[in-house]
Amino acid sequence: MIATAASVLLGLVFLVAGASKVAIRHEWPAQAARLGAPALVVPIVPWWEIVVGALLVVGLGAPWPAAVAAATLVVFTVLLVGVLRRGEHPPCACFGGFSARPLGWGQVARNGGFLALAVVAVAAA
Repeated sequence: MIATAASVLLGLVFLVAGASKVAIRHEWPAQAARLGAPALVVPIVPWWEIVVGALLVVGLGAPWPAAVAAATLVVFTVLLVGVLRRGEHPPCACFGGFSARPLGWGQVARNGGFLALAVVAVAAA
């Protein structure tokens, strides 16, 4: 039950993140570039988030989607920390148009919370 709740909650986060990036279409690549995301992966990220989120919500392949979500969150968090350590504060872009605030350590902490959900989903499965 705990693994299911953690998976569904994390899946919804990934679905919203991916869908919000798709919704802002041409703005997402520019936002991602300001964060230093590699251009090769920028078009893939929203769809990756949507697929991982959907798998988490429906529970297909558990616990692997939660492990993939954890790895994805680690990569995203490392990218955010690198930007912040350079003293840069571009818009977060983590949730597309919903996250226009400048990047800060709060987003890193938020990702830590999401990562904890992923670990619970994997461990409790």
